[in-house]
Amino acid sequence: MPTGIVGEFLDLKAETDADVLAMQCGDFYEFFADDAELVADELDLTVSQKSSHGSSYPMAGVPLSELTPYVKALVERGYRVSVADQYETDDGHAREIRRVVTPGTLLETADDDARYLAAVVREGDDADGPYGLALADVTTGRFLVTEVETAGDLRAELYRFDPAEVLPGPRVRNDDRLLGAVREDLSGAVSVFDAEAFAPGRAKHAVREQFGRETADSVGIDSDLALRAAGAALGYVEETGAGVLASITRLTAYGDDDHVAVDATTQRNLELTETMRGDADGSLFETVDHTVTAAGGRLLREWLTRPRRDGAELARRLDAVEALASAALARDRLRETLGDAYDLERLAARATSGSAGARELLSVRDSLALVPALADAVSGTALAGSPVAEVLERIDRGRAAALHGELAEALAEDPPKTKTQGGLLREGYDDELDDLIARHEEANEWLDGLAEREKRQHGLSHVTVDRNKTDGYYIQVGKSAADGVPDHYREIKTLKNSKRFVTDELEEREREVLRLEEARGELEYALFEELRERVADDAELLQDVGRAVAEIDALASLATHAAGNDWTRPELTDERRLDVEAGRHPVVERTTDFVPNDLRLDGERGFLIVTGPNMSGKSTYMRQAALIQLLAQAGSFVPARAATVGLVDGIYTRVGALDELAQGRSTFMVEMQELSNILHSATAESLVILDEVGRGTATYDGISIAWAATEYLHNEVRARTLFATHYHELTTLADHLPRVENVHVAVDERDGEVTF
Repeated sequence: MPTGIVGEFLDLKAETDADVLAMQCGDFYEFFADDAELVADELDLTVSQKSSHGSSYPMAGVPLSELTPYVKALVERGYRVSVADQYETDDGHAREIRRVVTPGTLLETADDDARYLAAVVREGDDADGPYGLALADVTTGRFLVTEVETAGDLRAELYRFDPAEVLPGPRVRNDDRLLGAVREDLSGAVSVFDAEAFAPGRAKHAVREQFGRETADSVGIDSDLALRAAGAALGYVEETGAGVLASITRLTAYGDDDHVAVDATTQRNLELTETMRGDADGSLFETVDHTVTAAGGRLLREWLTRPRRDGAELARRLDAVEALASAALARDRLRETLGDAYDLERLAARATSGSAGARELLSVRDSLALVPALADAVSGTALAGSPVAEVLERIDRGRAAALHGELAEALAEDPPKTKTQGGLLREGYDDELDDLIARHEEANEWLDGLAEREKRQHGLSHVTVDRNKTDGYYIQVGKSAADGVPDHYREIKTLKNSKRFVTDELEEREREVLRLEEARGELEYALFEELRERVADDAELLQDVGRAVAEIDALASLATHAAGNDWTRPELTDERRLDVEAGRHPVVERTTDFVPNDLRLDGERGFLIVTGPNMSGKSTYMRQAALIQLLAQAGSFVPARAATVGLVDGIYTRVGALDELAQGRSTFMVEMQELSNILHSATAESLVILDEVGRGTATYDGISIAWAATEYLHNEVRARTLFATHYHELTTLADHLPRVENVHVAVDERDGEVTF
């Protein structure tokens, strides 16, 4: 067995289930054995050898100050990294694992997207549900919980939030079908966590400890499964040592009746956040995203992937978009001000975790300074009486001003990058620190003038005073003059062209300088930590300001797109209607001369069979209808001359099929599974888009499937439906079913040009 440093490393590694251990050894974090070879391969580090107990072990290391980017790179590749820090003891020093960095608890992210940790729990052996789901974004402090009824609903939520890490509960972790679907849909890691953390008693205790005993009742959580998932997520964040629990200040419950059901298949088919090819360019989000802040972009993405069913909330958003769209000068000034805002939700998490440096606190200061500027941009304009002003009113302006003032008074304007370097705080912030700094500078001035004084006093030439780690402070004299130094000079080193000396007075001054340096550094860092704690105590305030900034940014983005692309405000109604005049596809219209078209779905005309030539635009027409519905229920204007939109509870699509033979599923099998999900999930309040049902089999079988699906949707489900087909036999259904109408994509050829 190895002993010494390598033995200690391997003992610590045995204590953790992380993939990699980084162990502090003085000024470096070292990796040994298999871990050294892994990080060398992944991060292109140099491997050396460390001898221990007659054996040689691979070794790689990174400087203390450079660990974070290496850990971030490893975690973003799916590895769990434990970090063992060194601390002093009476016998020297020891090391222990202080934190484990995982994909879902990584604070230092490379992009602006939300980074969720998801916990999933199920009660019995029924793989179809229900499930409890908790979603924590440790980078912003957001914490969402819900209960979903089916495995399909769970997949939709996981696809929508795309968590970086999923914690399956005891009965879920053996569900190969569900976990296989999670791995297929998501890019995140699946991690096994202590089953006891999902137990009802322990989980509920964790929720009460975090949010207060009455919180679950006050926010309307009546699901034991949701609370169990929430408790497990909190337990995992605490166990990994991320230090961000203090930034998770609000428990937010949401349910099926809050949002429009948009399953994973529909999100892909409608290309909400990425195209079928996996590109962001060409998606709906990329099209309408004109946000100028990271938080605004995250919120806008959430609105598009989680449309609302609350008519009052949608009306509020539309009022704000209308006001912003019509007040161009005020909107531009507002967006210009927003562009200087930093990501306060993430800065709050960094402060509570203790990882925020002076530059992060300066970003907090500068962002808080924008609150009055935002209010000024709204005051006295058409926005003053709009919901935009109401968003700003949610900020506690007094607390924001007080925290801004404290940070402005405390922080140096150009602090060093490292927190222990000195120069973090302003002169005048603390009398004791000012006194130490003055005495330290006075001592340094004495040292700075020493060389000149020695030259004059002793008639020496070629004299310098300097300092290094080996010799400390010294007087260096050229060899030609070294024989003439006074008797109280003591030689400490001979170099090629000079000699180094010390004196009793210089040694005494050195001790004084080092003592003052240490005292100044310790006091300044203690004061800085107190200041950071003060910011952490106001994490909820920072989140409030950050969320207000995000909301105004998202609304202004929608208004900017509406004003620049001739979009119109939809009229929302409780009637079962989707009535669009001169509608366009929101993405296609940017790159194509788009021919606007009309659409009418209502109680009497609720099922449209769409026919037309190949490549004539049937799929585009139907996707356009679904996207107009979705945009309206995201609170956006829509691409049309006019639109009356009845609110729906779900949008379901079956448009084409990617051949999934690699997963053992043929095109026809995928089509039938998607159709089955729609027939089981859609209601009379849903919008259904079907494209070419039944084409993956024999003609008569395909017609039979399409015919039966049409009759079932019309007679039993009664959802608003658009059904594109090549089976012209289906058009006769309009003669037999009262709400079925036929519509046809027309083709016009003129002067050699074809227009659909």
